[in-house]
Amino acid sequence: MLMLDATLVPQNTQVSGAGDGEPLDISAAAGRIFLLTLHITGIIEQQALDVSVWGSADGAAWGEKSLAAFPQKFYLGKHPLLLDLTAKPEIRLLRAHWQTNRWGRGDGVPSFEFNLTIKEVPAELLRETSSAASSRG
Repeated sequence: MLMLDATLVPQNTQVSGAGDGEPLDISAAAGRIFLLTLHITGIIEQQALDVSVWGSADGAAWGEKSLAAFPQKFYLGKHPLLLDLTAKPEIRLLRAHWQTNRWGRGDGVPSFEFNLTIKEVPAELLRETSSAASSRG
């Protein structure tokens, strides 16, 4: 069985304002659990990046609320976040949305370079983690 391992925002994506990534078809892995990894590779001081992931059943309606949102980021680094779609098997498409903010000195235009990956978490790993947690309790 193939596990989903894909990109929601390509490597070296440079942004200076709000935007959306291309939709990613996850039909083959619908209703599963994923690891999202936000990797910020370029940034200037006094700015913030907000990244969220939205889902759709049909590619037209993306809902009122994101499925997952990273805490606001100000620094370079890799930031993981779990996305659990087990209660939402109707979600067939995902896309990233980002917003930027800049304050203080300088030209006032934010500048970020980042990417966002998604990787399916194997069910066996989840069972092992759950069993280990139960045995400690």
